[in-house]
Amino acid sequence: MIPVPGYEDQLVTVLGLGRTGITAARALTAGGARVLAWDDNAETRTRAKAAGLELTDLDRADWMDVKALVLSPGVPLTHPEPHRFVKKAAEHDVPVIGDMELFARAMQTLPVDRRPKIIGITGTNGKSTTTALIGHILKKAGRDVRVGGNIGDAVLGLEPPRAHTVYVLELSSYQLDLVQSLHCDVAIWLNLTEDHIERHGDMAGYKAAKFRIFANQSADDLAVIGIDDDHSAGVMSRLKSGGAQQITAISSGHSLGRGVYAIGGKLFDATGNTCHEVLDLASAPALPGRHNAQNIAAAYAALLHIGLSADQMAPAIRSFPGLAHRLEFVGALKHIRFFNDSKATNADAAAKALASFDNIYWIAGGRKKEGGIGSLAEYFPRITKAYLIGEAAGEFAATLASAVPCEMAGTLENAIDLAARDAGSSGRAAPVILLSPACASFDQFRDFEHRGDVFRMLVQSRIGKP
Repeated sequence: MIPVPGYEDQLVTVLGLGRTGITAARALTAGGARVLAWDDNAETRTRAKAAGLELTDLDRADWMDVKALVLSPGVPLTHPEPHRFVKKAAEHDVPVIGDMELFARAMQTLPVDRRPKIIGITGTNGKSTTTALIGHILKKAGRDVRVGGNIGDAVLGLEPPRAHTVYVLELSSYQLDLVQSLHCDVAIWLNLTEDHIERHGDMAGYKAAKFRIFANQSADDLAVIGIDDDHSAGVMSRLKSGGAQQITAISSGHSLGRGVYAIGGKLFDATGNTCHEVLDLASAPALPGRHNAQNIAAAYAALLHIGLSADQMAPAIRSFPGLAHRLEFVGALKHIRFFNDSKATNADAAAKALASFDNIYWIAGGRKKEGGIGSLAEYFPRITKAYLIGEAAGEFAATLASAVPCEMAGTLENAIDLAARDAGSSGRAAPVILLSPACASFDQFRDFEHRGDVFRMLVQSRIGKP
């Protein structure tokens, strides 16, 4: 745990007591603060009490002496409207911050020569894989690395830094909305497509929240920018015209005069005076598809700046085992391969998976998000048949219409059995059964991890794998 200084014997409120909130409350207490912790959900309060937290109903608290409101990322800050305690904080001029801001302030209290390197990763899709990949490469290179944030451990639950520590942090727009002083030695912006509009109001608000990742960079720091979508290309132009930091462009489909790019199944480094091939992407089996090529390019560009060489990185990329629920290879039944991409909770994320294979038996559906799956039309020729589950099944069937044969499977278990039946009798070469739902999971599962775990368990029970 990283104790948070600066609030010794002062009142700090913590709202939202999931993983992030509980860790923030403990870190503040360890730093000497007097913490008033609360969650509106009774079940969450029960779990927080079981974890040893003392709770205070913030509706009855005296806000006159409160020095900060630490908001968990899932609690509404501005949209659809501010939480009542966010409004209460504004009435009393209490700053509203998040655990990532507490982490940033804790790092700034260290002497300059003892501060860790911080690599921050944001984007609509690919954050978790890129974060985990960078952590894996650093570990293989013998570096002292901590991985967390929006993936794994909450940032304040990580071990305090030692000399030469590198923190690799996945940063969601929800988290970035609550930071002011976070300084990233390397800030990675992967991509931007429409998502989380209910949280940020519109695309401008969503983009502005993510742009905060660059706010405190200086001439010694690096911004790594994916330029394959229009929003991100605009970010590149904006930083070039007014940013203080160094910039490396990355692409997974276009050759670049300057930057790191993947094309023709190869990764190329054009950051210096010459361009050279770094890696045959086919040698990294846990990272299939164009979207993962972008993730590899981002990791490579970031770690060049930290001081790693291509010779250090290439074998580590090849050995990366992949990440659960992100195009995770679950197993094979004869010639049929099963992939768990439960993390694909929107159409853009599902597009990355559909672009990675042919002969796809696609399991999709759940609780739909804005936009449906009409944007996936260019990938329909890759889908042999679709198996639809959950609340969105009817709407998805209407969108697929005559373009893709589909079957209303209802449940995930039924979808797996139907897909295995059809793939097994198809005579097609290398068929793929792909769970990439393009939907939230909350109609039938607790979260996308639960959905993916159930898929893995059901598949492995059918192929005889423990």
